[in-house]
Amino acid sequence: MAMSCKDGNKHALDNGKYVRYTPEQVEALERLYHDCPKPSSIRRQQLIRECPILSHIEPKQIKVWFQNRRCREKQRKEASRLQAVNRKLTAMNKLLMEENDRLQKQVSHLVYENGYFRQHTQGTTLATKDTSCESVVTSGQHHLTPQHPPRDASPAGLLSIAEETLAEFLSKATGTAVEWVQMPGMKPGPDSIGIVAISHGCTGVAARACGLVGLDPTRVAEILKDLPLWLRDCRAVDVLNVLPTANGGTIELLYMQLYAPTTLAPACDFWLLRYTSILEDGSLVICMRSLKNTQNGPTMPPVQHFVRAEMLPSGYLIRPCEGGGSIIHIVDHMDLEPCSVPEVLRPLYESSAVLAQKMTMAALRQLRQIAHEVSQSNVTGWGRRPAALRALSQRLSRGFNDALNGFTDEGWSMMGNDGMDDVTILINSSPDKLMGLNLSFGNGFPAVSNSVLCAKASMLLQNVPPAILLRFLREHRSEWADNNIDAYSAAAVKVGPCSLAGSRVGSFGGQVILPLAHTLEHEEFLEVIKLEGVGHSPEDAMMPREMFLLQLCSGMDENAVGSCAELIFAPIDASFADDAPLLPSGFRIIPLDYGKESTSPNRTLDLASALEIGPTGNKGSSEYSANAGCVRSVMTIAFEFACESHMQEHVASMARQYVRSIISSVQRVALALSPSHLNSQAGLRSPLGTPEAQTLARWICNSYRCYLGVELLKSGNERSESILKSLWHHSDAIMCCSLKALPVFTFANQAGLDMLETTLVALQDITLEKIFDDHGRKTLCSEFPQIMQQGFTCLPGGICLSSMGRPVSYERAVAWKVLNEEETAHCMCFLFVNWSFV
Repeated sequence: MAMSCKDGNKHALDNGKYVRYTPEQVEALERLYHDCPKPSSIRRQQLIRECPILSHIEPKQIKVWFQNRRCREKQRKEASRLQAVNRKLTAMNKLLMEENDRLQKQVSHLVYENGYFRQHTQGTTLATKDTSCESVVTSGQHHLTPQHPPRDASPAGLLSIAEETLAEFLSKATGTAVEWVQMPGMKPGPDSIGIVAISHGCTGVAARACGLVGLDPTRVAEILKDLPLWLRDCRAVDVLNVLPTANGGTIELLYMQLYAPTTLAPACDFWLLRYTSILEDGSLVICMRSLKNTQNGPTMPPVQHFVRAEMLPSGYLIRPCEGGGSIIHIVDHMDLEPCSVPEVLRPLYESSAVLAQKMTMAALRQLRQIAHEVSQSNVTGWGRRPAALRALSQRLSRGFNDALNGFTDEGWSMMGNDGMDDVTILINSSPDKLMGLNLSFGNGFPAVSNSVLCAKASMLLQNVPPAILLRFLREHRSEWADNNIDAYSAAAVKVGPCSLAGSRVGSFGGQVILPLAHTLEHEEFLEVIKLEGVGHSPEDAMMPREMFLLQLCSGMDENAVGSCAELIFAPIDASFADDAPLLPSGFRIIPLDYGKESTSPNRTLDLASALEIGPTGNKGSSEYSANAGCVRSVMTIAFEFACESHMQEHVASMARQYVRSIISSVQRVALALSPSHLNSQAGLRSPLGTPEAQTLARWICNSYRCYLGVELLKSGNERSESILKSLWHHSDAIMCCSLKALPVFTFANQAGLDMLETTLVALQDITLEKIFDDHGRKTLCSEFPQIMQQGFTCLPGGICLSSMGRPVSYERAVAWKVLNEEETAHCMCFLFVNWSFV
């Protein structure tokens, strides 16, 4: 039967004849389509019975109508996607042309300098005087006679500083004032965040980005000027004065404070001038710089506990884009006073890549995220607006930074130690800290908590990438957390039965992860963690039996240069309100050796080390050790607890011991994840009770050939290590699961790990049923007897979920039994063809 996707609302095809639908029938079918786009035959018959207006239409015709409707929907989405890609490519092409012009200017400048130095080496000295423009050219350098207008605290003086700042900013954004090199790991393209570059050889650290966002310039400017909204390190921005200018712009005097990233460094602040104006071509410009005594402008005295840093001319150039949206150029240029921090932390303050991740790219991500939310539904599947979920993420991050920094003006004071200074204890009894938290104990516990206690510490880690360690801490909470401490924290916010049950989850070792939201580039996840069995000892009989944590996870991309990894969480109560009380705790892991580490995805167990085994041992492992030996990072831990004033010493002692136990656990885990430890294990370590990787790979391929009559791998090499290598690099996702009542995954190739967004260690905590939706589970259950009897089955395309809760579509799937040497079933294997994230 032929089938057409055109005019599907008007006709249905039946035995070569078109059947015309009435407008009422089309309207009814459209309603049904929105409820169920792909009904089964039983469901279609039920629809005909339930809707009298469709009673005269045959089920076959209904089936064709739904097929045509799905086809049109797919075509519409594809056309919309291609139009968006085309607009983005056009804008990116414009940016690249501008970048090409800048590079050509830079080349011309370098050619000129090269010619000058060549003449200089030949003993030629060039000295001329040009009185017409009152300039002097000596030794190839131009020295203009200074013509400084007034530079003081008067409006004219501030305008002079502002215009100079504007000129210097534009020379960095579109000119050659700074030598820019491409940000490591960033490749321009239609799906990239933009063109990102970092400075090379300039004063301080600098980063520049160009990108396209789907917001008008005014809205872009409004978002970017609200720094605490998107800059997680920004504690506060106070606008102390606003002056209008004759050209319609504004000059603002700002005082800005940034949080310290770790307990080992002080916080910093800035005294800034911000100038907003519109250029002749209609572009909107926001530029900033620090005000210093040398400029004779207004001054700001030093603030206790803050190091005064300097912002060199920086800002945003926002141009309207044809067809809607804006093209934005961002420049961040700072001197963060690296001499003010311990030597071990100075790479963090001297890295332009860190500045690019924390400020420049963060601004672009915020703009892209808001533009995406504007174009999508206002309410997520959790019944919350995206802005509300972003606000929860910001509250978690801000609360963690407040606890970590412990500013005295917020009521924090230090408690005495126990003779050791490894863990710092702070106490806060300020009404502002407790106001609105409603930190009361339920189930018979004391009624009011009038203090918040924070235990914090920092430690240096060697030879373990932050993303690897963070992923382990997230997925294996039981390895470091204490259930009774969790129960104590849960009781403080009156945890009760939560309405989050029944959602799609990922399960890891007794904890259940319920995804809430993620950013466009999936560099940050907001999720709810459900823990069961907490407080189960006899003395804790009145503690809750289950608890929920709101958790923020970021920095799990091992290839992102300059980014830190964070895991921040807080107990939440049953209401899960937008203004729910939050006492954030967590981990921050900051890499210190930028540009030295060479990471590869999913190397927690380093399966790739088993792929090339020669007579001298493991080649891949030796390379991995050499690269990872340079990896250093600093981990900062901060945990908050609510307590009563008379219990402060007791809770402080408990918190101090708890943080020390966490440090011990982290050191043990870091050692287990370090490459030197993995290499000492003689390559790949398979789970107990399973065959070695090479043997399993051979069984997988032999069973596939036996049941389906074709080869799984194209390579004809029969060597075990070659089979494993080909299986590991297969383009489709291949994964094995156990033949148990509750099947769990035991093996996956690289594509399979990428599809599930997990590692080989965490893979063994994911059950088969957790990755399928309801339809997929029903299909699998119905096909399971066929797999066991016939040996294989082919499954239609569908949707499954990664361990992070992201939907993954696949074109089709194949499942087959894997037989061992004794021809008995060892496990079940799945092949997912042409998978992609939705």
